[in-house]
Amino acid sequence: MTQPTLDEIITLAMNAGKIVHEGFHTLHEIRFKGEVDVVTEMDQQSEDYLLGQIRTRYPDHSILSEESGAVNGMRDSCWIVDPLDGTVNYSHRLSIYSISIAYQYRGEVQMGVVYDPSLDECFSAERGKGAWLNGEPIHVTEVGELIKTLLVTGFPYDRQGQDFDRNMRYFSELTRNSQGVRRLGSAALDVCYVACGRFDGYWELSIHPWDIAAGALIVEEAGGVVTDINGGPDYLKPPYAMIAANPLIHKAILEKIHALQ
Repeated sequence: MTQPTLDEIITLAMNAGKIVHEGFHTLHEIRFKGEVDVVTEMDQQSEDYLLGQIRTRYPDHSILSEESGAVNGMRDSCWIVDPLDGTVNYSHRLSIYSISIAYQYRGEVQMGVVYDPSLDECFSAERGKGAWLNGEPIHVTEVGELIKTLLVTGFPYDRQGQDFDRNMRYFSELTRNSQGVRRLGSAALDVCYVACGRFDGYWELSIHPWDIAAGALIVEEAGGVVTDINGGPDYLKPPYAMIAANPLIHKAILEKIHALQ
């Protein structure tokens, strides 16, 4: 079975990044998928490019993408694509956004790429081979005390759901017990920033596989621990909630969250 190379996925992500970067300062066509969940014409242009390239090169592969949903193909090989993560930021011309592409084989992500066009930073990983930022190896931090950490999270778009209120409690508790908690608005970058040591840990509720599939592998290959919100391994399955952190503080974040459930 033909499979992509990591360099090929990097090229796809960077080309999609060029598309959205060139449209950054234009007047966007904004459509609302929910009360505050938006999509722009650049999400669609990026997705059209990526899905077109994947379907041309690997017509038998399946694809899971944020805007198009599932594209049927062979179950063994699946691409998980977010053509523009951080669309709300992008629509307000806040330059914290990214393109995320993961390649999954037989249910396990094998390669992941997250590209930030604004900073020209490309995070990548291949299972068993390591994680990189622009080709240089990266590693999670070695901070062992929660109070000395800098953390990051995100909030669900459904403001009326239980997860929003739950995460407000987690946000308050973990802010009190760390140096701070940031909210940047791009889950893919949040997770990559854990991988390269800018943050010590991340958690989020109500996420989607396309948000974190690539970034999760990058964290793992950078020496971090990634689990679901209960400490289990199935973070790409419902209820889609994740903790990613350096191995010294992952348990502490998990314990703080469990104490409030």
